[in-house]
Amino acid sequence: MLSAIHLALAVALDFLIGDPPGLPHPVRAIGTLALQLEARLRRRVQNQRLAGVCTVFLVLLVTGSAAAGLLLLARRLPWPAGDIAAVIILYYGIAARDMLRHSRQVHAALAASDLPLARRRVALIVGRDTADMDAEEIVRATVESVAENLVDGVSAPLFFAMLGGPVGIMLYKASSTMDSVFGYKNERYREFGWAAARLDDLLNFVPARLTGIVMVAAAALAGLRPVRAYAALRCDRLQHASPNSGHSEAAMAGALGVQLGGPASYFGAIVEKPAIGRLGRKTEPGDILLANRLFLVTTLIVALCCIATRLAIGQTFP
Repeated sequence: MLSAIHLALAVALDFLIGDPPGLPHPVRAIGTLALQLEARLRRRVQNQRLAGVCTVFLVLLVTGSAAAGLLLLARRLPWPAGDIAAVIILYYGIAARDMLRHSRQVHAALAASDLPLARRRVALIVGRDTADMDAEEIVRATVESVAENLVDGVSAPLFFAMLGGPVGIMLYKASSTMDSVFGYKNERYREFGWAAARLDDLLNFVPARLTGIVMVAAAALAGLRPVRAYAALRCDRLQHASPNSGHSEAAMAGALGVQLGGPASYFGAIVEKPAIGRLGRKTEPGDILLANRLFLVTTLIVALCCIATRLAIGQTFP
């Protein structure tokens, strides 16, 4: 019973305050740890793939131990210290409000016809080059980021919180953070980042597919296009270079009636991505708000399902 309450409170806390700027955040600490270990292990381990494997193992070990240790320490303190610690750790693993806030800021800049500001704001949520983006490219990148972060920032963390509680969600966030830091297919990280990328693919395999299905139902509740969402999910989910990202992007493209994918610049090189939602129109600024609506409804459905599952299990988190 308590674990379901913890999860519900964590989701509510994220919706209420998001990630207040200036406060310490475990994800940033994980990223810093990963970069420090990279610098040390690159020098000491000649085989770069092995160095990457060791980095992943050590980051997971430290993250899991820190989360478990904090919970054990809090549970030794008077009530409700243990419950508060569990809720805070779970809250730090969810990133719904911030994604909605960032994407709305991109939309506001576009609505004000301030293209330079829109480029700066979209750069906060995408990994591609933004300096030369036009308005349509900014919208498309934003919608794709909203779709991808629905898995990385919401449904997958909630899935692993449901299974493993605060420790489970932090281990997932460690994996996701390492993929963000090391998961590039360039000369520097092709070998070193192999383990981080493969682990992220593995952990997101089930949540990504469940999210795509939930998005079809959410599209109906959000007043969008559930039939087209299902058709795009069925036809285009495997068009993405990632084995997982295509599921949420395809459902998003169909629900909005737009085409995602296409050319994008990374580190100065143009990458031609397959079209997702091939029968859709080009994106326009209003699609950002529609994407946010689908993001919000999907988040609520996923959260309710995970909370209900914990209630059905009827056990507290480990």
